[in-house]
Amino acid sequence: MQGTQAEYAGRLEEARDLYRRAWEAARDDFDACVAAHYMARSQDDPAQALRWNEIALARAQAVDDERVQDFYPSLYVNLGRSHELLGHTKQALRYYQLAADFGLNHESGGENRLFSM
Repeated sequence: MQGTQAEYAGRLEEARDLYRRAWEAARDDFDACVAAHYMARSQDDPAQALRWNEIALARAQAVDDERVQDFYPSLYVNLGRSHELLGHTKQALRYYQLAADFGLNHESGGENRLFSM
């Protein structure tokens, strides 16, 4: 929560540090999934954002209960966005469609719109 507050206040380095500490303190796959999701959001490098988004999805898939179910749409749209930024159109569309299957419709930004509903 403190990381998000710092992020929205424009204190990005502080937010990154707090997200990193959350990642290091994760007690289970659910905690790690959430922390990796926020680590991805705080990356300047799209390749690193993709890496953290992939980690978040892998950790979500390792959770053995319902806690993570509502998180999948966000994970998928963020993976789509990471792939889009890296020019991976096919993969981006796949993840955007997975997000849409969960009810989260995403319209990509910029001149090269990949997906809209």
